Amino acid sequence: MTTCMAEFDTVSDSAKRRSLLKRLRELAGLFLKLGMISFGGPAAHIALMEEEVVHRRRWLTRERFLDLVGATNLIPGPNSTEMAIHVGYIRAGWLGLVVAGVCFIVPAALITTGFAWAYIRFGSLPKAAPFLTGIKPVVIAIILTAVWRLGKAAAKTGPLLLIGIGVAAAALLGMNEILALLLGGIGGMGWLLLAGSKKGKQAGKVAAVLFAAGLGIFGKDAAVAASTLGHATGAASMAVPVSLGKLGLFFLKIGSVLYGSGYVLVSFLQGGLVRDYGWLTQRQLLDAVAIGQITPGPVLSTATCVGYILAGPAGAFVATIAIFLPSFFFVAALNPIVPRLRRSPWAAAFLDAVNISAVALMVAVLVQLARTALGDWRGWLIALIAVIMGLRWKINTVWLMVGGGLLGWVFRAV
Repeated sequence: MTTCMAEFDTVSDSAKRRSLLKRLRELAGLFLKLGMISFGGPAAHIALMEEEVVHRRRWLTRERFLDLVGATNLIPGPNSTEMAIHVGYIRAGWLGLVVAGVCFIVPAALITTGFAWAYIRFGSLPKAAPFLTGIKPVVIAIILTAVWRLGKAAAKTGPLLLIGIGVAAAALLGMNEILALLLGGIGGMGWLLLAGSKKGKQAGKVAAVLFAAGLGIFGKDAAVAASTLGHATGAASMAVPVSLGKLGLFFLKIGSVLYGSGYVLVSFLQGGLVRDYGWLTQRQLLDAVAIGQITPGPVLSTATCVGYILAGPAGAFVATIAIFLPSFFFVAALNPIVPRLRRSPWAAAFLDAVNISAVALMVAVLVQLARTALGDWRGWLIALIAVIMGLRWKINTVWLMVGGGLLGWVFRAV
């Protein structure tokens, strides 16, 4: 009997290992692919993940995915990278957390390193404008599709829809993203209070703390932006040598405190690299940011380019590791908490409101991107074709992007 039980346990353990390896291979394949095709910034990356993880593979429900999007927006670090890490952790535990995050980051880091090498070697950026001109309308179509799907799941009630509209309007008018999210969450708890809950005092205290935190973050970002504008003309005339230790510490600090969009990252880099340390010139920084924008994957791969410019391949490696490392720890701490938040009425109300607020921020980003990506009839036509093919025929986003890029090349002479 004992022998039979031991054999059963051995078979069971072997089956578990095979299942884990299968899941890790699936995660690696998916996020390597996404790391190579995810143009367009965090909103587009999250839209691609929703398509693959929720719609096609059904690894997560749309509601669970929304909870993670909302929670990720409230912690420092690159949102899309942290979403990849969340999915990996849920799918395959600690190994999945590492595999998904690394596989999403590595393609962008390698491509950015190649561009940085060309920049140092030739003194200018490789030309890819026609291809990117066709890609951008497809990105708009992908975000629009994800907003439609996630919005239907997030707008559970009329009050939540109103909160989403308010957050989108605030974001379009220039309000800080984190402050908008926090105020949206507070609005959700406020509605619960007005609905007749007996825990009004407790909710009021929580709301006050969150409101103060939002104001603090808003003030910090405003101060950084103002400092950047005030010192933009003080650029160093040339880059200076920097040790790998100092480089790593600089980007580790940024990865630990960075909230908001890639434009906030530019403020941090301007204040530190150009003004304070004089490691880069203003032009070098702008070129590094441009490389981070035109390559797929996380915009924070700008750090890879900066590291290469300052210290070659070793600098690129150190800067990349340093800026992304905090995200792995943040997600590991946050992920187990999210399901527990759902069990608290107040936390659930806050999370529901943050979820619709996160979708509203995607709407604001969509509007802002569409202003430049859909500049003429060619952009509108490519976007319309991508929306129809994506929603009606469920064409894979990879082929949509390839088709958009080819149309960009075809239309360049029109």
